[in-house]
Amino acid sequence: MGKLLLVGCGKMGGAMLDGWLARKLPPKKIIVLEPQPSKAIKALAKHGVRINPRGDVGDVAALVIAVKPQTAPDALPSLPALADSKTVVVSIMAGRTVGFLEKHFAKSAVVRAMPNTPAAIGRGITVAVGNKRVTASARKLAHGLLAATGSVEWVDDEALMDAVTAVSGSGPAYVFLLAEAMAQAGVAAGLPPTLAEKLARETVAGSGELLHRSPLPAATLRQNVTSPGGTTAAALEVLMSNDGVPPLMTKAVAAATRRGKELAG
Repeated sequence: MGKLLLVGCGKMGGAMLDGWLARKLPPKKIIVLEPQPSKAIKALAKHGVRINPRGDVGDVAALVIAVKPQTAPDALPSLPALADSKTVVVSIMAGRTVGFLEKHFAKSAVVRAMPNTPAAIGRGITVAVGNKRVTASARKLAHGLLAATGSVEWVDDEALMDAVTAVSGSGPAYVFLLAEAMAQAGVAAGLPPTLAEKLARETVAGSGELLHRSPLPAATLRQNVTSPGGTTAAALEVLMSNDGVPPLMTKAVAAATRRGKELAG
């Protein structure tokens, strides 16, 4: 395998790099281009990772673009010189389309991917879509790189990526808001703030882990907690009303989807 070039090593790029190293990808195969590398990134140079090298980087098997989407116009023009027709280009820039990437990498297999922040602990989920140049081997390579931070799903229709971003890309913020709102509601019900926050935090985290491990649908798990006429049923009557969580979440995801389309132009 040729070199793996990572462009941008912030939170998401750094999470991917950690995942690759954890999977025993040879550090000497990895090159990182990051204008402001953290101390942790700089320290990897001792293990063989090349940080901002000067001169020729050699054959690049995969070029992973993890810069912020708004910096893409400045960051991308210099990158095509580092890739060739055999290079698989993988972008995790939100909103930047396959067409946008193909303007810079006309001869390369291009994969657009949308990860989410649980990638930082290896529990993320990424959805990817490739252009017509993505062969079975190119897809396998891209899949392996993306899987270093969690699950990977592929779609054939790039138009779905805005909805993907709205559900899983932005989704962690919705869950964190739930924990925040639960804690505030606990305080309003008379709990000490510290206890309310701990109860909300651990309940959301534990429920998420149960959902992860259980083969049962989320609806079934919800029903298993709900006794007829009990306290949970009383709360769910409010949360599942016509102006409750389900219709509100539908509106929220629709708003995020629309904004994704606007940002993509």
